[in-house]
Amino acid sequence: MGEDITEAEPHERANAGLFLAFQYPVAIPGVSVANFLRMAINAKREEPIGVKEFRTQLAHAVDLLDVDRSFTSRHLNDGFSGGEKKRAEILQMAMLLPEVAVLDETDSGLDIDALRTVAQGVQRLHDEQGLGVLIITHYQRILHYVKPDFVHVMLDGRIVLDGGVELVERLEREGYDRIRQEFGAGEAGAVAAGDGGG
Repeated sequence: MGEDITEAEPHERANAGLFLAFQYPVAIPGVSVANFLRMAINAKREEPIGVKEFRTQLAHAVDLLDVDRSFTSRHLNDGFSGGEKKRAEILQMAMLLPEVAVLDETDSGLDIDALRTVAQGVQRLHDEQGLGVLIITHYQRILHYVKPDFVHVMLDGRIVLDGGVELVERLEREGYDRIRQEFGAGEAGAVAAGDGGG
């Protein structure tokens, strides 16, 4: 705690307990979801995870997130729909057990069913593992499924408002225009919602 990781390499940030979910995850043809997860887990350990232990953890994560078991044998993000890519990232979070996950516009391009599945997965990981989550979004719809502890509104690269769920409700009523006028900002706003870890 209290360690500055702003200049750290991505693998160092991951080893420190940070997980980043991308808006557009990269496809890796030829590498199955299960093999990718096993390699990622082993990168954080001194001794490789045993096959039985890995299968047990994977089965638990698949059940927790309500993912089809055949999903783990597919090539990572290769030919995946937007919703499947997001499910793959949530499955990675469940297996890698980060302390904090940053979800950068993870709701972008998802239909309502995929959004619900992803959001419920995030909420389950928070409830079961104490995962802390920072959700960065331009839309409030994901916050109908994941209830944030804190909400921040960012305009022109700076936080201009802080609050709780009531701030999300205000944005839904008024949009960003009134806040932009209030703070003399020009660019579109974004909401950063935090769900504090245990």
